[in-house]
Amino acid sequence: MNLSKREQSQIERTLAATLTDACEAAKAEIVGFQWLTHDVDYQHFPASLRVIWVFASQAEQDAAIARGQDRLMQELTATALQAAAIQLDTPAAHVHLDNEQQCLRVDGGNWQQRLARQRSAKR
Repeated sequence: MNLSKREQSQIERTLAATLTDACEAAKAEIVGFQWLTHDVDYQHFPASLRVIWVFASQAEQDAAIARGQDRLMQELTATALQAAAIQLDTPAAHVHLDNEQQCLRVDGGNWQQRLARQRSAKR
């Protein structure tokens, strides 16, 4: 999909706003959840969109999954994407979980490096 810089900026603003709402809702419901971010390659939008939910530790991430809260994260993501008018066949496939502990161990706490490495591994 060929999007202009203006269209990309508009999508970014809308997506940031809707994902912020999802993040705030999750903080009240999911123990150990810290923050979320998204990553996208606009040359392959919307298929390349990833929403990354970040926990403090691997143990907290695992516990949230064991409690079935990954479904809540998928639902909140789907709602945010719908509000941003982003159409995906399977929004849950664009939800990824990660944690600060692994980022620190593998990437020295550098999230930009971590996301870039993960993005290039997907290619």
